[in-house]
Amino acid sequence: MKLFALYCKSYSSDLRRLVRLAQSVQQYNREELPFYVSVPEAELPLFQQYLTGLSVNLIADEDILKASPRINREQVQRMSGSMAQQVIKSEFWRMGLCTTYLCLDSDAVFIRWFGVADFMAADGTPYTMLDEAHDLMEDALYQKRERVVRAFNAEADRVQQIFGREGRRYSFGPFPLVWHSAVWQSLDANYLQPKNMSFADAIELAPVESRWYGEALLAYQAIRLLPCQALFKVYHYAWQYDQSRRRGLHESHFSHFYCGVIYQSSWERNMDWPAEGGNWLSKLGRRLRRALGRI
Repeated sequence: MKLFALYCKSYSSDLRRLVRLAQSVQQYNREELPFYVSVPEAELPLFQQYLTGLSVNLIADEDILKASPRINREQVQRMSGSMAQQVIKSEFWRMGLCTTYLCLDSDAVFIRWFGVADFMAADGTPYTMLDEAHDLMEDALYQKRERVVRAFNAEADRVQQIFGREGRRYSFGPFPLVWHSAVWQSLDANYLQPKNMSFADAIELAPVESRWYGEALLAYQAIRLLPCQALFKVYHYAWQYDQSRRRGLHESHFSHFYCGVIYQSSWERNMDWPAEGGNWLSKLGRRLRRALGRI
């Protein structure tokens, strides 16, 4: 079993984004860390075709679910794509391919050389994203998007109540995140198994996989908590990207602090595969909202 690996769950709609991510991994992966990508079994041939020549190990999502005890695959199939992928990403550790993994989304891009030391301490303890998201909350209030603050608070309160933790609301993100198998095992042994639950049941209860991991780490202390800030510069919204550009900040500036950048697929729809979805009117509407900074 490897100590550390990169992992991304993807779908055909994100094919172009995944190829871009894989190319950036190829360019900056100085330690040749293994890179695993899982997709629906039916989509494996498509990804094999477009990833030719890139160092990517493809896995079927179904194989991850088969390795997960108590998972009802029909239950996962009934879930929305956003919820189902949370189950698959969080159960990847059961494949036994690595002890710790950097869980990436397809819209990530590396912008500089990276290695294990960016994600783990010398003793093998991974860094855990932990802050209170004040920067995002301040930006949201400045943009008069109070709903972002309300959603953050409600999401945090929901999972904290499950674990019976009172106190400050933490953000255990944004993605990509470093996850250790021991934390997932502790959640399974101390919370899910006693309640005869699977992780799919947990996601249906509270669909925020990063909070399940973070609160489990605080509750069961399977590993030492080594807090860190975001590993990637994340543009949650297009207006944040526009704000950076107006300030004259580009990827070269961010490489001092971050390994990469996240461009949210919700406003980067031109990267959809095989083409941007919707009719001409919906496409025009998205472009207008994008131009006005409303995405």
